[in-house]
Amino acid sequence: MTIEAFLLVGPTGSGKTPLGEALESAGWDGRRCLHFDFGARLRAAAAGPENVPALSAEERNVVRDVLQTGALLDDRFFGIARKILEDFLRRREAGPGDLLVLNGLPRHAGQARDIAPVADVVRMILLFAPPVTVRERIRTDAAGDRAERGDDSPAEVERKLALYEQRTRPLIGHYEAKGVPVVRLEVGPKTSAGGLLEALRRAVSG
Repeated sequence: MTIEAFLLVGPTGSGKTPLGEALESAGWDGRRCLHFDFGARLRAAAAGPENVPALSAEERNVVRDVLQTGALLDDRFFGIARKILEDFLRRREAGPGDLLVLNGLPRHAGQARDIAPVADVVRMILLFAPPVTVRERIRTDAAGDRAERGDDSPAEVERKLALYEQRTRPLIGHYEAKGVPVVRLEVGPKTSAGGLLEALRRAVSG
């Protein structure tokens, strides 16, 4: 089964997770939304085999290495990402009328190609926040989702911003070339998840 999906794209701290949670809570146009936070699912997979039983011990070690180094999952390991996503969809009992909200996957063009048989991205939601805004949002925990994050040191934030520009931003052109609508939402230092959701609704209905 291929499930239709919204893809959330934006730099670290721009509010992807809170917006994904808001979409899951509110639904979209009468459809149930399933928020797939790939980072959270990676951390769960690394924590123990009961979370994603389909992963082998070797694959779980790959996940731990990715989390420890902060690297992106290489194309050659996409099978791991697919197992994690399929486990999520199975646990949530995803059906044909549901809408998947992708957050953190795909992160680059190779993953976008490989995820297509599972998730059909029908809209990209681009959260635009310049670096100065990102730094302020993380410093103040503007979206309320950073309290338990251990990867928000200034050096780590700068590394993530550079990686986003290099590897993830090109996804915009990838999906635009396929005719996928891209909705750009401006994110300020204090923009809330509710504010982003309302802005998304206005942008799509307008």
